[in-house]
Amino acid sequence: MSFNLTKACKATRVSNAVVAGTSDINCSGVDMKGFRSVCFVVALGTITGSAVTSVKAQQSSDDGSSDAYADLEGSSVTVADDDDNQLILLEVDCPLERYVRCVIDRGTQNAVVDSVVALQYNASTDDLLPKT
Repeated sequence: MSFNLTKACKATRVSNAVVAGTSDINCSGVDMKGFRSVCFVVALGTITGSAVTSVKAQQSSDDGSSDAYADLEGSSVTVADDDDNQLILLEVDCPLERYVRCVIDRGTQNAVVDSVVALQYNASTDDLLPKT
């Protein structure tokens, strides 16, 4: 059996680099129509000691137009303050809403984010998501 990652998934950059800071980063939402799963790859830079940083997923039926993004329960990943220059992977399988985004919560001390990429996969012709 042959597997080719570049043909099996769609890669989208959902956040550019963000300098050191403590403000939250709300990435662009990805439309999950035609995909069952998404993995957000968060590339971190320097994280100041004692920083409280986490990564989570949120979902919305209309990309936040009238249905505000809401946290996906159980999706939060805590980032250690010594995770400088690491990759954090956050995977969402079969979300209930059509749009999903990654949020990086940066609190108390500076944390640099180099970029965030969404890898959508498990393509399907079935309409698995609620109609919007």
